[in-house]
Amino acid sequence: MSDTRRAARRRPFLLLVLVLVLVAGAGTAAWRLLLQGEEKDARAVAVDAFLDAWASGDAPAAGRATSDPARATARLTAHAKDLPGARFELRRGERDGGRSSGRDGDLYPFRVTLHLKGGDRFTYDSVAPLVRTGDDWRVAWSPAVVHPRLTDGSKLAATTESRRAEILSADGTPLDGLAPALVGAPGTSGLHYRYEKQLAGRAASGVAIVGTSTGRTLATLHTSKGDGGSPVRTTLDKSTQKAAEAALRGLSKNAAIVAVRPSTGEIVAAADNPPTGENRALRGQYPPGSDFKVVTAAALIGGGMSTSTPTPCPKYVTVNGQRFENQDLFELPEGATFADDFAHSCNTGIIAQRDRLTPSSLTDTAKAFGIGQSWDVGAVTFDGSVPVATSANDQAAAMIGQGRVQASPLVMASVAATVKDGTFRQPVLVPAAVKQRAKAPVRLEPPVASQLRTLMRAVVTEGSGKALRGMSGEPGAKTGTAEYGDATPPRTHAWFIGYRGDLAFAVLIEDGGSGGKDAGPVAAAFLKGVEERR
Repeated sequence: MSDTRRAARRRPFLLLVLVLVLVAGAGTAAWRLLLQGEEKDARAVAVDAFLDAWASGDAPAAGRATSDPARATARLTAHAKDLPGARFELRRGERDGGRSSGRDGDLYPFRVTLHLKGGDRFTYDSVAPLVRTGDDWRVAWSPAVVHPRLTDGSKLAATTESRRAEILSADGTPLDGLAPALVGAPGTSGLHYRYEKQLAGRAASGVAIVGTSTGRTLATLHTSKGDGGSPVRTTLDKSTQKAAEAALRGLSKNAAIVAVRPSTGEIVAAADNPPTGENRALRGQYPPGSDFKVVTAAALIGGGMSTSTPTPCPKYVTVNGQRFENQDLFELPEGATFADDFAHSCNTGIIAQRDRLTPSSLTDTAKAFGIGQSWDVGAVTFDGSVPVATSANDQAAAMIGQGRVQASPLVMASVAATVKDGTFRQPVLVPAAVKQRAKAPVRLEPPVASQLRTLMRAVVTEGSGKALRGMSGEPGAKTGTAEYGDATPPRTHAWFIGYRGDLAFAVLIEDGGSGGKDAGPVAAAFLKGVEERR
């Protein structure tokens, strides 16, 4: 065989060997690339395991994906508590292959989005350094993993900055501690509770770095804009409110004063004693006693009586075996008129006129004073109750403000205001919140209103309202002593209602004795205080 043929036969063999060598070399390179890909995936899997567990709130699982499970678990658990209500969204970026963390690890960047309470968001970037532990990759733990600026001595914490609005008086200035029982405490009681959303608005939320042991803010990382609250403007007149609070100061009994403007129905004072706690002025439920005789007188006058109608006033009167008495068993001389009985608060003379009324007379007449309607005042109120009489005894008790008749100091101040103005104007405290004022379904006829003013003036000039005698402005009044409870002798609340000028008021002293003797001086002190502060 020639050398040429031998050479030709060797070429395919050499080419095959060369191809195999090249293929073998290429295969080695491909295998190396595959190994590198698996190595890269293992690191990414380690980072993802840590981030997924952290985002789901599983601190122990996140801790196990780190080089220091105990410390990482404790820190991440505390981190969730330091940011209450926050939701963590974590997203891994591409590997930052140019930098080294430790002997054989890489840094993997990730982005943290904190969905904060209230809908605000805060986003920042951090990195997860990896370290090999045996055959596994783990996140090399340090507080800087949570946030690059954290150390063992600091932590992230949620912050809030509230720009709460204030409750204002009628002139637009803050009440500055006045009417605390009415105003209440932020978020818990009174007007603050009723108008919490309006007053609080949306607080500015944020995230800060604070000292772990000191709680001192080291750096503010994020603050939302927030929305400040809007003030609530009331009709309270600061000088009148101060006069009411001063008149109650020093009393050892629970008490209240309410004052309204007859011409508008605006509540200009609502004071309670003690000054904090229960709001008796607007929400109290009490038998009004003889103060209710204003409504009874309106019913009787509407039925044909007049101020001059003869009305005997004996010490006591009996209705179906039940004895009704005058306070201290007083009686008026022969020839007493309806005006005399009203001025001296004679129970027996009034009750003796019960046959002039039907079972619903007082209920119907009370409607002219707004009692029985649902009042939209801008605050929680008790708006009074005068049920239809079920018997002669029930009717007799109701005529003197006892039995099932109930009222608040606000209701009784409004009764006085209705007499003064001649028209029921539903009291209002927060005008902007009032959608529709209650209206009296029946009218207080002008002649009736005129005679009521005559009767209430006589209470001051001739009768039990002598505490206001000599005051300017021709004030009118009605005293009331309301029995309550089962004690013998009965315990009594002291009432005094009245008006002077464009100011009507009611004074209540719980377990306070007599209306004229005990509540009268408080009413006088209130009116004098109003005059001094003008």
